Amino acid sequence: MPDLLTLRGLVVELPTPAGWVRPVNEVSLRIAEGEAVGLVGESGSGKTMMALAMLGLLPLGARVKGEARLEQSKEREAEGVKEKSKAAIELTKLAEAQWRAVRGRDIAMVFQEPMTALNPVMRVGAQIEEAVRAHEPKLSREEVRRRMLESLKRAAVPEPETRAEQFPHQLSGGLRQRAMIAMALAGGPRLLIADEPTTALDVTVQKQILELLDRLRRELRLGLLFITHDLGVVAQVAERIAVMYAGRIVEEGLVSDVLRAPRHPYTQGLLAASPTLERGKLAPIPGTVPQLTALPPGCAFEPRCAVRVPECVKRVPDMRDAGSQHGAQHGARCVLV
Repeated sequence: MPDLLTLRGLVVELPTPAGWVRPVNEVSLRIAEGEAVGLVGESGSGKTMMALAMLGLLPLGARVKGEARLEQSKEREAEGVKEKSKAAIELTKLAEAQWRAVRGRDIAMVFQEPMTALNPVMRVGAQIEEAVRAHEPKLSREEVRRRMLESLKRAAVPEPETRAEQFPHQLSGGLRQRAMIAMALAGGPRLLIADEPTTALDVTVQKQILELLDRLRRELRLGLLFITHDLGVVAQVAERIAVMYAGRIVEEGLVSDVLRAPRHPYTQGLLAASPTLERGKLAPIPGTVPQLTALPPGCAFEPRCAVRVPECVKRVPDMRDAGSQHGAQHGARCVLV
């Protein structure tokens, strides 16, 4: 599958009273057309900040370095024959006016909390129509409404005509999340970012949302970046996984390879701390994620690692080949690999 998004050495720097910090630090990642990639890590590891950088929604004063290339397909007609051509845009170089054309049309995001992401004083249908008009201002009112109802149906919202006239507080948590998905799909994006879309939903609704995202990815050939802290959820929806810690990706590979044979101690710790039917007692990872203003000089996980060696404190480890399987690359950022 051709690559849709390619990140190379992406760095996000934020100003703080203690100086500049890097919540996203030299991240390299690729997402192919129609591929689902899971991004996993504890709270504060930089997952959401990386997603906001891909949408041009970083806090005021933020600095971005590195590359973030998005492939675009353009269709033109020459002598009665339609031809498709590809062009790449560099997201890190876009001005705000250019971002408005990309955000929602090429890249869309389903935010973590639908109750706060949705406008509480606007009807759900009106909010989705607003997303359609932002990119298709010349459409008639009837066409905009048709597109809105089509998006609700695609997101499996029951009785879309009725739900479109309701306010967010009148919908259940699962329906609010489906409305957010419908709004994200309204502009026809090619890359969808889902930031913990199943948080605060019961298990049955979680499964429905995961199945919906997987179906939409396959039907619409969407690239999907699924952000979560739940390894069990990633196993259901993603094909590849990237594990993030303190702003860096520390392990990456096929979901089957990484979850069956994790090579980085942090990934091993996450799996040991995840509940299973077989294991009665969980093994928590000691300590907490380090403050970005006080990162260790070497491996950021070294203070919490049970298998650390003297070399861990000398420098930040490079990503190493962790034993590729099934013809795919499996890498881990650890000196013991």
